[in-house]
Amino acid sequence: MSYAVSAALQAAIYQRLRAAAPLAALVGEAIHDAVPPGTPTGTYVSLGPEDVRDASDATGAGAEHDFVVSVVTDEAGFQAAKAVAAAVSDALVGASLVLARGRLVGLWFLRARARRTEAGTLRRIDLTFRARVEG
Repeated sequence: MSYAVSAALQAAIYQRLRAAAPLAALVGEAIHDAVPPGTPTGTYVSLGPEDVRDASDATGAGAEHDFVVSVVTDEAGFQAAKAVAAAVSDALVGASLVLARGRLVGLWFLRARARRTEAGTLRRIDLTFRARVEG
């Protein structure tokens, strides 16, 4: 196993989300590689944690990356957050991302968790995806 492809995978995911026109129509430039400082308002997307495990085989090194993309909003109800989450999913599932290092074999949706946070004032949806990489 190698963690060497992780940074290239994250960069490609971030670029894919930034380039997705339907997502930009909903959140504009509010797509972050880290949680924005302070207390942001409105709706934003943030790349989150990942878990990586070995997926090497006889043909070479590989890994499975389970990573989280979060949608956070201060809008009432979950409707706005779900629309953004759908746009995130549409942008990533099955995407053919070109990595600066290694190769993406596949990208799949695993699960989502929607909940209220901050004493009920925020809505948050954590989408978990799995990427299989070689290299």
